Amino acid sequence: MYSIEEFDKEKTKVMNYIMYKKRTEKEVKNKFQNTCAHDLLCDIIDYVKEAGYLDDKDYIKKAINEFMALKNLSQKEIKYKLYAKGIKKELLEDYFYEHKEELKEYEKKSAQNISIKKQTILQKEEIANYLVKKGYKEEIIKEVL
Repeated sequence: MYSIEEFDKEKTKVMNYIMYKKRTEKEVKNKFQNTCAHDLLCDIIDYVKEAGYLDDKDYIKKAINEFMALKNLSQKEIKYKLYAKGIKKELLEDYFYEHKEELKEYEKKSAQNISIKKQTILQKEEIANYLVKKGYKEEIIKEVL
């Protein structure tokens, strides 16, 4: 067991970590697993989740909006980036299902942007191969080229 002071002290560290930048539950666990007792860390994570500071669904939404605003990524690349952050597959699949039209449109625009950038230095087949490697779907590649 642990004291209230201990809980508050560790909770403050976790809150600072979360407030600096949105984090996933896995990121928080990885950061504090070696410096904080397991049961204490689990209780802190439960506490911050209940308080609404740690929410993987919200993280997915914000991260994808950020990617869409700043990067040209395929849906596959987005998924890999979020899996790497420790997002559960079911949560991600649900989000992608609920927003499939919007994400498909974004992926098409991304492929077009990449294609436009690359067409001065690459042939059509090379651009197509590049897009395949980046995880774009064949139908989108054909449409763009």
